[in-house]
Amino acid sequence: MVVVADNDEEAARIAPEILAAGEPQVRTLTHELGSVEVLFEPVLPPALLAIVSATDVARELCLLAKRLGYSPALVEPRAERIRPTDRGLPWTIVTGLGELALDARSAVVFTDHDAPGLVEQLAAVLRSPAGFVGVMGSRRHVAPFLEGLRAAGFGEDELERIRSPLGLDLGGQRPVEIALSIAAGLVAARHGREGGWLHARR
Repeated sequence: MVVVADNDEEAARIAPEILAAGEPQVRTLTHELGSVEVLFEPVLPPALLAIVSATDVARELCLLAKRLGYSPALVEPRAERIRPTDRGLPWTIVTGLGELALDARSAVVFTDHDAPGLVEQLAAVLRSPAGFVGVMGSRRHVAPFLEGLRAAGFGEDELERIRSPLGLDLGGQRPVEIALSIAAGLVAARHGREGGWLHARR
C-alpha cells in the first residue's frame, strides 16, 4: 500500500512501481509550485514462506522466518508428521501447496528430499510466480527429481530457478544451524546478494 494525496497524479502514477520494488525510495516530484523530494515507503504484507514437510529444520526455519518478516506456512499432507507442539508455532499449517496463493515475493523451501510427490510439488511451484525455490539435499539426492522434471517438459532455464543444495555454507549440521543457513540465503536473495564475509570485499 502507498498512500498519496488525491490530487497528486504523478505520485499515483509511480506508486505501482514503488510497490513492485518493495523498498523505500526518494523521488523528486514537480508541480505548479516547484519541485519537492518525497520519500515513498511501501507498506506490504509479509512475504509468504512455504516450508514443505514437517522436519526439525522446518520448525527452526519457521521461527527465524517470522522474525525476518516472512509469513511462514507449513505444507504437510501427512497428518502423522504433525506434532502437537507444531500447532503452537507461528505458522499456518496446510496439507497442500494449492491452498496457498504464491506470488513473486513468495519463497518455497522443501526440507525433506524423501517426501512423497516431490517432483509433482516442484512442478507446481515452477509453474507459479514464486520468486524463490529451494530444495534441501545434496546434488546426488536432488538429481533424480531434476530428471523427473525434465521428463515432464521443464527446460533448463526453468530448472535453474531451483536452489539446491540450499542455503549459505555456514558449516553447521544441527537443525537450527541448517535453518540459519537457509534463512541467511533467503535474506541474501531478497537483497540480490550472494552472501559472504564483509571483510573479504575489496
